[in-house]
Amino acid sequence: MLERLKIKNATLREALSEFMGTFVLVLFGNAVLASLTFERAGVVSYTAAFWGWGLALTLGVLVAGGASGAHLNPAVTVALVTVRKCSWRKILPYMAAQYLGAFLAAVVLFVTYSGALTQFDGGIRSVNGANATAGIFASYPKEFVDTGNCLVDQIVGTALLMLAILATIDGRNMAVAPGLQPLFIGLALAAIALCFGYNCGAPLNPARDLSPRIFTAIAGWGSEVFSFRQYNWFWVPIVGPHIGAIMGAWLYFLTVELHCPAYGHDSEGSTRMPL
Repeated sequence: MLERLKIKNATLREALSEFMGTFVLVLFGNAVLASLTFERAGVVSYTAAFWGWGLALTLGVLVAGGASGAHLNPAVTVALVTVRKCSWRKILPYMAAQYLGAFLAAVVLFVTYSGALTQFDGGIRSVNGANATAGIFASYPKEFVDTGNCLVDQIVGTALLMLAILATIDGRNMAVAPGLQPLFIGLALAAIALCFGYNCGAPLNPARDLSPRIFTAIAGWGSEVFSFRQYNWFWVPIVGPHIGAIMGAWLYFLTVELHCPAYGHDSEGSTRMPL
């Protein structure tokens, strides 16, 4: 009976894994933001939130790493395609799975914390102000940081994340054991967020930001989640990470991977993630 449930198409199996891994990542990550928002944790919340997101990524990679490579991020998928570490045929199914997984995570979080949300904001869903809760689901920059600065922020942060991911999974570099790779990738995200998260919260992932943003537009926060800054913000966590991830992937390839002694030859220490 259960055998009939198995998906025979390899790409669809991997996409399902991406869906589940991204769901775990976004659910845990945004749940941390929800808890800290409701507790009005203030400045303390920055450190806790960024560590929480690092652990969330660790869990997401643990869930999906062996099956799909655990991209969990459309920008990562596209960047890997550009350096020939992922087939271009996987772009659409992977990205669809990632965006859907992030959307479902927003739905589950909203349902789980619906009572706490209403207690906190009195049922008035807002983007700005002391009782704003839109930031639980999607990123919003500091008011004094202009959009151009935010774009640079996202490019730099995602480039560093991509660099760290490739260094971690490259068996010809430090040969990190497969079981430890999720931990190191999660630590990399936490480090980047702690160092570069001040401007706009370090979304670094189009699916993590856009899907929950769409959900909030539907669930009561309205069009302001997109019209924030006269529609001159929502596109930044989409475009910036894609540019940054591609830059990070090529930076690693041209400065490290290309020059490894074993480059171009198969080895037992080759990349473990089935990209």
